[in-house]
Amino acid sequence: MTATRETIEVTAGEVGAELKRRGISSDEKVTLTIEPELFPGRRESRKLVVAAGLTDEDIDRLIEQAREEVAQRLG
Repeated sequence: MTATRETIEVTAGEVGAELKRRGISSDEKVTLTIEPELFPGRRESRKLVVAAGLTDEDIDRLIEQAREEVAQRLG
């Protein structure tokens, strides 16, 4: 049987619950890919966001808003 690859995007804290939800038991092997280029900037930004009373969802929303603004200027 050929293994099927699937990309799942969750937070680090949600990994175990997501695997369990998919019926993957704790003794099964999985491969986890981490996108390291996001870590340094994201960690520093998160500290500032939390200090300002915002959430990760807030920063994601602000990033998406900035992307849309740039796309409009380029379009």
